[in-house]
Amino acid sequence: MKLYYSPGACSLSPHIVLLEAGLAFEPVLASTKTHKLQDGTDYYTINPKGYVPLLELDNGERLSEGPAIVQYVADQVPAKNLAPAAGTMARYRLQEWLNFITSELHKGIGGMFNPAMPEEAKVLMRAKALDRLKYVDAQLEGRHYLMGDAFTVPDAYLFTVTRWTQYVGLDISGLKNLAAFMARMEARPAVHDALEAEGLLKAA
Repeated sequence: MKLYYSPGACSLSPHIVLLEAGLAFEPVLASTKTHKLQDGTDYYTINPKGYVPLLELDNGERLSEGPAIVQYVADQVPAKNLAPAAGTMARYRLQEWLNFITSELHKGIGGMFNPAMPEEAKVLMRAKALDRLKYVDAQLEGRHYLMGDAFTVPDAYLFTVTRWTQYVGLDISGLKNLAAFMARMEARPAVHDALEAEGLLKAA
């Protein structure tokens, strides 16, 4: 498999999940600015949407959209328990989290990276994003991860978009449960390896 990614972008989530799954894959850098690969290939010829992530399977089939990709990966290794079995209420709870992170956190926090976004709009977006993160913080009370005591795929997505807060001026220092979650995630070997591979950590 190949994972098309851009450092620190939402593709970090499936990058982490692939490492958690222990599946063999090749990370392929796709610039979100030039929309070209390192060899000059036009990324739009691979993914017409032009953004990451994109997972290319060994049979050549391509799957886009992070929440779909992480569930696909989880289902390849059911023994790893990265997602509950399809059709169970627990699986729908997992999808509920993935949808919430996509619609309420990813777009809100990610939108503030747009240099054309007026500061007045960013103030409103920060307030809304913080409100949503306060909800997450409350849900993490008494839990190690979103679904309970064990890591599942929405945790990788939450970790990825929460990392962005430091770059968009969103102060989450008061969210203690979320801070503990982030520290817990950073201590996971797969997370460390994904951050290192994307150049987001200095090599030891």
